Formats: sequence, structure tokens, C-alpha cells
Amino acid sequence: MTIPFYKYQGTGNDFVILDNRTGNFTQLTSVEIANLCDRRFGIGADGLMMLQLKEGYDFEMVYFNADGNEGSMCGNGGRCLVAFAKDLGVIDKTAAFLATDGFHEALVKENGWVELKMKDVDKVEKFADHTILNTGSPHYIRWEKDIAKTAVFDEGKRIRYSPPFSEVGINVNFVQLHDDALSVRTYERGVEAETLSCGTGVTAAAIAASNSTIGQQEKKILTPGGELKVKFEKKSDTSFENIWLCGPATFVFSGTIEL
Repeated sequence: MTIPFYKYQGTGNDFVILDNRTGNFTQLTSVEIANLCDRRFGIGADGLMMLQLKEGYDFEMVYFNADGNEGSMCGNGGRCLVAFAKDLGVIDKTAAFLATDGFHEALVKENGWVELKMKDVDKVEKFADHTILNTGSPHYIRWEKDIAKTAVFDEGKRIRYSPPFSEVGINVNFVQLHDDALSVRTYERGVEAETLSCGTGVTAAAIAASNSTIGQQEKKILTPGGELKVKFEKKSDTSFENIWLCGPATFVFSGTIEL
């Protein structure tokens, strides 16, 4: 089978995208998807997405981790898929689409950034040195004094496979607080490695680092792959609404591959 594909990235978080509006690629197996994401024997990506038709929406987002298994919500992936939908002519400047965690809105800005509305958060578990919350995907936030020295792969893997997370898995984010920004490095389940950026992860980090002020807040996020921004409305210490993940989403290249 010849598969036409598109490659997009959002702050270094890269994705293979398939236009599946005809349903031609619905039967791809997890092994085939993993091969497409393989950086040595395939195209190479942190994940694969399919853009599909869905009645009542501009499109549906179906996301697979690099291991070939269908994944939970991917924030940077969602932003890249919106950029792809605009490039296809499926949308203009706004999008209303369905993902695994429900309905999402998005805006394509003049500067090329895509702003994606994330799911509300109504549970934040705070512990002495870490915080756990779900922003469409589950995240473990650990605070660091010097993130450059953090052994992200070793520590991330240890936490991801430790009880009680080992069966389902959890994304592990290491976060350093600065005066005007947060630095975030992430070990992603499904990729089983550090990625250059994680959209749901930086969203979780921003919420976990929120100050005591009730109302609108905004955080600048620095990742190894670039800068993102998270905006949200704090209702209480455990309740957050109107959460927007904002950043670049860029076309890299397109081509065909034989399976």
C-alpha cells in the first residue's frame, strides 16, 4: 500500500499526519503505525494522527502513540492537526473538532501560532515534591532546582513504571520555576523517552504552578523544543477552566511511503 503522509511539528514534538477523510487508513495495524513512527526504519515521529470526517464537527482527531497504540489527548498534536486542517482547506481560522477526550475549539493566529482549548481540570493532587493531574492525559509534575542536570530518561522511566502507574502509565514532567517562566522537560509514555515538548504536559505544569490568585492567569513555558504559552482561569485550587495551549505548529515535509 502506498501511503501519502504529512509531517508537522510543534516546538519539536513531531507527528506523522494522514488525511483519512476517505477512511482508507482506518485498518492500519499498531505494528504498521509503529513502523511509520520509527526514526530509523520509517518516517520518524513522536506519534501519528489521522484527520477524519465527523458529523457535527469540522473533523475528528484520532491519535496514536509512537508505539502504535491509540493514545489519549495530545496537545501539540491537536495544534498541529488544526494547522494541517487549515492547510487542507478544511477550516479557515477556527476549528471545532472531536478528540478522544471530547470537544475542542482552536484558533489559527496570524503569527502562525495555534491556540487550542483544552479540557477543564477539576482534580489536582498535591504532594510534598510532586503534583498529579489530568489535562486530557495523566501527568506527574516534579519540581526541580536545576532541570538541566535532571536525568529525565532514567527518572522519568522509573516513575512511569512505578506503582501505582505501571499498568496504565503516566507522563512525567520535570519543572523548574523562574521569575517569569517555567522550564519543562517531559518523559512521555507511549514514546518511552524524553520528547522535545509535550502539550498536555506543559498545560499540567502551568496549572500546577498557578499562584493563589483566583481568575485569569498566564504562564510562559520553555521546553527543549521552543516556547509555549498556557492561559487559564483559576476557579479554586482544584478547579480550572478556559484553558488554552498556545504555540507554533509548523509543516515540515510531505511524501509517500510503501507499506
